[in-house]
Amino acid sequence: MLKVKYFIFFLVINFGGLALGNFLMNNGPQSSWYAQLEKAPWTPPGWVFGAAWTIIMICFSIYLMYLFFAKNNQKRRLLYAIQVMLNVSWNYIFFNQHQVFVAQIGITLLTALIFYFFFTFFNEQKSKSVLLLPYMVWLCIATSLNLYILVNN
Repeated sequence: MLKVKYFIFFLVINFGGLALGNFLMNNGPQSSWYAQLEKAPWTPPGWVFGAAWTIIMICFSIYLMYLFFAKNNQKRRLLYAIQVMLNVSWNYIFFNQHQVFVAQIGITLLTALIFYFFFTFFNEQKSKSVLLLPYMVWLCIATSLNLYILVNN
């Protein structure tokens, strides 16, 4: 039962973070600023972002449930809090403030942090670490999309 509580807690925080990030985007992908940018040829259609983030956050919540059930310490809480902050703030920095370089730094740090979770806790989490793979792949794609916009605009 405790695992289920952890799972629900992380679902609420993770999807709440996505909702907050969406709110902070200031019309994001529909804005004239974004529409005028030269985007990477591999930029997926808009609907993919919602589908991807839904899958990512469900998998990430399950992973976190196991990670925090195994050991809930201050280091893990801090790393998770930083992840939430980086994830939410990217939307505001990129779409609202149009600070593409600062957003690149943020998304690179977020990507590094998720890879840190994977490699640091792999021996403890074993096969559950596969739940981070969708997040890792998506962040690599998102980082490359941000970088393409930074270099080409």
